Amino acid sequence: MSRSAAITCCGKDQHIVVGSANTLQTTPGATRRRAVQLLASFATAPFVVGFPESASAEDSGSSAFPALTPEDGRALFQEALDAVLPISGFRSRIALRDSLLRLVAEGVIDPQQFAAVYEGRGGLPVEQKYQLRWPSHLPIHLTTDNAEYYVNLLWPVGLANAIPSNRASPMNGPSLSRFASTAGWTLGKDHGATYFNRFQIVDLTPEQEELATRVAKNTYRPCCGNSTFFQDCNHGSALFGLLQLGASQGLDEGDLYEEALAFNSHWFPQNYIQTAVYFRLFENKDWKDIDPKLLMFARYSALGPWQATVEARLAEIPNLLPEPEGGQSCGI
Repeated sequence: MSRSAAITCCGKDQHIVVGSANTLQTTPGATRRRAVQLLASFATAPFVVGFPESASAEDSGSSAFPALTPEDGRALFQEALDAVLPISGFRSRIALRDSLLRLVAEGVIDPQQFAAVYEGRGGLPVEQKYQLRWPSHLPIHLTTDNAEYYVNLLWPVGLANAIPSNRASPMNGPSLSRFASTAGWTLGKDHGATYFNRFQIVDLTPEQEELATRVAKNTYRPCCGNSTFFQDCNHGSALFGLLQLGASQGLDEGDLYEEALAFNSHWFPQNYIQTAVYFRLFENKDWKDIDPKLLMFARYSALGPWQATVEARLAEIPNLLPEPEGGQSCGI
């Protein structure tokens, strides 16, 4: 059985077909044991700061790395995929509670328009229909199947919740109506820009607001170089909404970084799976052992730094990664 995640933001396609926890969809014979053997072969190679001994960045090339077949690369990729996107999903500590009901009451979400978006996609799942009608006190169970729904559910939370720190947001200016997060939100009664920083959707103490804002300013997304605090696209608004919900529910800073990484990983799977491969090969670290705060910093989550740090290094190794397929647009 396969899982599919296809999310795109700011014009960058993100698509991945996810197989079962121990089976490669395109190479049924590849196993976790093969991936471990391959990783061990890299671990014994004479790397020094990412390059073989006696080699410089300029003269390093594909010959410096152990030879890989396409099947080998897919095995390594699958190993990283299972770590980043476990088939059981991510059990968040954050619940939506009555945030969506407040958004519906203020006209930010029109439930009929929201449901209509999914009429041609198999319909809105029962869980999400419930969340638009009644308070949801169960923590979110995020999976590759429902990740796209949570982008659209959390987007208006981050967009519309009124907090003092938003007065200093880069969004708050003459270009407000032209951002993807504002112009793109068409599921309310009015233009999305009219809702920015307008309603009491999440109840925050000053300390909780400061926490959510601090984490937002230090987390990034792979569709651009902007922090979560600069919520110029749907994923930025959604993650800022999540952080505010988490802070209001008593999560601490470490918890919020963990939540941010899990949601970003489901929204941008290709990037974070490649990052997991990078850390395993060049840093000899398993995904579970890496600090989420580090992974959410610009170096590993903002588009430009990620391309220079992760994508470029992995591109040096032939047959390491399967070719990504096309994805969806950065919209509803």
